[in-house]
Amino acid sequence: MTATSKTIVFFGNERLVSGLKTTDAPILRGLIAEGYHIAAVVSHHTDGISRSNRKLEVAEIAHSHNIPLLLPDKPSAIIDELKKYSAIAAVLVAYGRIIPQSVIDIFPKGIINIHPSLLPKYRGPTPIETVIKNGDTETGVSIMQLTAGMDEGPVYAQLSIPLRGNETKMALYTEIAHKSAKLLLQSLPGILAGTLRPVPQDNSAATYSHLLKKEEALLDTKKMSASEAERTIRAYLGFPKSKLTINGHLVVVTKAHVSHTQKTPLDIICRDGAFVTVDELVAPSGRHMTGEAFLRGYAAA
Repeated sequence: MTATSKTIVFFGNERLVSGLKTTDAPILRGLIAEGYHIAAVVSHHTDGISRSNRKLEVAEIAHSHNIPLLLPDKPSAIIDELKKYSAIAAVLVAYGRIIPQSVIDIFPKGIINIHPSLLPKYRGPTPIETVIKNGDTETGVSIMQLTAGMDEGPVYAQLSIPLRGNETKMALYTEIAHKSAKLLLQSLPGILAGTLRPVPQDNSAATYSHLLKKEEALLDTKKMSASEAERTIRAYLGFPKSKLTINGHLVVVTKAHVSHTQKTPLDIICRDGAFVTVDELVAPSGRHMTGEAFLRGYAAA
């Protein structure tokens, strides 16, 4: 490849799930390690700080490699600057904003988006959480061409990832992120050379994930089976979290399992008559502890 053909703009923060505390940004690091010239890193968080006041890893990587860090309120505000880089393409990973066609058109090979699902399944913002909550037996990653429609673009490559049924959101994100980096680096030379052609999605088979809200934190076990409650706890770690009332205290549940007998207040009956048993939680004090420690320390209100 020529130097020009390896010039890329990177959009996003690599945090593919909400509530993620940290990530080593394997996709951006991988592009740099493979010799791609990253002309700029574009994020939309003020000063490279996330909404939870945590420094974004992509911002730190940009600074350490002397890569310009652009933080526009909207991507259309930097069209002129993006044109100056003469980048052949852009790579987008969890940018969190709509990219207008006027920005996509800047790049001869368009914008290449990494989506953590087997498209057209689970388009939208929370595919990792959704696949865990729904109890699916597989997930995957799609390397796709960004278009104006939400996750509707044609797909260059996909990788299926089997699920064991005990994944947490953070663990699954880590696995997907590293496998996404490998798949992108395998696919990118063909994409940029024009030898790897994208395949249109079957829109009739599309399903969607939704943006999670704080209000979804409270588990309604009267409407959930015990298995559904346990899966939701794993899916909602970090945000929006999963809350239950135990001994009169509202707690955040971080680990649980399904049981069929009720022995203590940690066993919460669900719609199907089975119980979701709380193993670990965050107490009202903010302290992380086991369920048994909570029962010893907190009397009924």
